[in-house]
Amino acid sequence: MVDWITSRGLTGYDEAVAEMESRVAAIRAGAASEAVWLVEHPPLYTAGTSARPADLLAPGRFPVHSSGRGGQYTYHGPGQRVAYVMLDLSERGRDVRVFVHKLEDWIIATLAEFGVTGERREGRVGIWIPRPEKAPLPDGSPREDKIAAIGIRLRRWVSFHGISINLEPDLEHFSGITPCGISGHGVTSLVDLGLPVTMDDLDLALHRAFTATFG
Repeated sequence: MVDWITSRGLTGYDEAVAEMESRVAAIRAGAASEAVWLVEHPPLYTAGTSARPADLLAPGRFPVHSSGRGGQYTYHGPGQRVAYVMLDLSERGRDVRVFVHKLEDWIIATLAEFGVTGERREGRVGIWIPRPEKAPLPDGSPREDKIAAIGIRLRRWVSFHGISINLEPDLEHFSGITPCGISGHGVTSLVDLGLPVTMDDLDLALHRAFTATFG
């Protein structure tokens, strides 16, 4: 059984990390079930374990938190659904690559409920949306925008941190970083793509797609 927890309003980042740490310890001890925790954060940047100082383009604009997850700089803020995923991989195969692939499958299946085709890209973390209606990049390659990010951490095979999907965040806030260290491409959201999706709509789609992907 996986508990689904939804926090209303904005959850502070340090509060979220402390709560995840506590839940992970309880899962490891057999005192709590696995969980998916849905939150929104106030505007902030997080720095993963591979973050490069040069990718923080606007120091001081928003608080910056060292996250301990894999990856580089990421933005979180209102209008973005963050799903913290606390699962026991000891019961799910102990294969990190397969786990990340399933997180990608989960996002892709969630987006598909709204008619959006999310895609993986070799060498680029996250889920991407082709934008053929936009001008190509200077090297002639097609424009693509990122709609979802992934960053996880494991502690004795229990996962925490997780994924984020852009519903309707202020996309200009991403300009203060090089998101996930990837330059040249943009960022999009469901509303930016012209879809009148609510957070409740997205949460229901996440739940359905999670069950189909993870069981």
